[in-house]
Amino acid sequence: MKFAFRNTYCMKLRFFILFCLLSPWAAAQTGYKINFKIKSWKDTTVYLGSYIGESTVLMDTAQVKNGSFYFDGKKPLPQGVYFLVLAKNKLFEFVVGHNQFFTLETHATGYLKMEDYIEHMVVKGDEDNRLFYENIAYNMERNKEAEPLIKILKDSTLKEEQKKETRKDFSKINDKVMAHQKEIIEKYPTALTARIMKATVPITVPDPPKKADGSIDSSFQFKYYRHHFFDNFNLSDEAMTHLSQPLYQEKLKEYLTKLFIQQPDSVTAAIHDLTARVKSNKETYKYLVWTCLFLYQQPEIMGMDEVFVNVYDQYFASGEMDYWANAKLKQTVKEYADKIRSSMLGRKGANLIMQDANFQPKSMYDIKAKYTILFIFRPDCGHCREETPHLVEFYNKNKAKYNLEVFAVATDTSMKMMRDFIKEFKTPWITVNGPRSYVKEHFSKLYYADTTPSTYILDDKKIIIAKRIPIKQLDDFLTRHEKFLQLKKAKPVAKGTTGQ
Repeated sequence: MKFAFRNTYCMKLRFFILFCLLSPWAAAQTGYKINFKIKSWKDTTVYLGSYIGESTVLMDTAQVKNGSFYFDGKKPLPQGVYFLVLAKNKLFEFVVGHNQFFTLETHATGYLKMEDYIEHMVVKGDEDNRLFYENIAYNMERNKEAEPLIKILKDSTLKEEQKKETRKDFSKINDKVMAHQKEIIEKYPTALTARIMKATVPITVPDPPKKADGSIDSSFQFKYYRHHFFDNFNLSDEAMTHLSQPLYQEKLKEYLTKLFIQQPDSVTAAIHDLTARVKSNKETYKYLVWTCLFLYQQPEIMGMDEVFVNVYDQYFASGEMDYWANAKLKQTVKEYADKIRSSMLGRKGANLIMQDANFQPKSMYDIKAKYTILFIFRPDCGHCREETPHLVEFYNKNKAKYNLEVFAVATDTSMKMMRDFIKEFKTPWITVNGPRSYVKEHFSKLYYADTTPSTYILDDKKIIIAKRIPIKQLDDFLTRHEKFLQLKKAKPVAKGTTGQ
């Protein structure tokens, strides 16, 4: 690989709007101009592509003449990893850091021969891309060294003892790679290539210290890891949002879902701490808030969608995000937050009063059972038809055991379809027609049900204690909830408290 230089300068609901950062390097030169010379290319149109989280966008267009072309603009590009697009194919990557005036020259035997582009790359006027391609070349050499070792390590006919020396040799290669990256990070700390490398360096957690009594603090390493989690990853660096891998999202997700108790208040507080760190950079501030909002749009853990509501209230309803979020986006987020808000865990569920199959009003609040299962379904929904027999079986078996009742709401206006459904599945509970309501608000605004069937569990005070829970998990949930209530009742009340 050859590198030529002139002057060098060391330095997946989603809505993203691009803003360009002004580069501190560009005091003398503003904007950007990236020249290319690809000898093997004929006259054609080529595009400049960029990464934004898990998405890709086209940033610029250029016309190729005799293999030469360039991209330019009056404002600097956001720093990050970029790539060329030719005939709808993503080609080789390069970096755009502080210096945005440079030249890349290369050629390939075929326009999809990625290894050719990299092998023949000549970088002119940019140290960042020199480091970028040198590192690729270095890693390719180490991969060649590792290939025969990997073959041995994957050989199932060999015993572990026979692989012992091979593992040591493989470890040495890995140590070489880590040492090479460390050298670049220390020598070129402001270069984008070095910053990307540093972002992937794992945190080294020290051994826990001993307490005065000689015991070890078992929580020390966890606390240390959480406190130092972002030591190598700069949350305020916008370039981290423009990488070929969605590292920013992955880091945020690990931090929020693995290192905190999964309770809305705890996670919300952690998010507020993170936003305070990045608030000085509007781009990463926007990106971090949006990523957190999206992460808790449909969380894996029941009840954690409350974080979505908290983030909306703090950063959108307050006007904090008005510098980039337009009225349409804010309204969309508001509507979703309000749907969640009305049916969050721990809140009293709204009453539903609708007509039953005999056109008689039925009120959910009239149910005096210990538990009310709100079952929102559509009579012609295939999944509803699969789940209903399981709910019938559960109801007949456990109605007396748990002292429960089912209040089923059909989402379709057709009374005939609802009656046929009741008759076909022999549903023994209260079934009402959702659109034929005596309540001002539509039921979908009171109990969020984006898919059918949707299930809520309310206690005797009509407090929502579970939602979106599969029918097969009802028995397990209620068993655990009953045990929780017994433990809570048996727990001694501290003197001077009310026990509330």
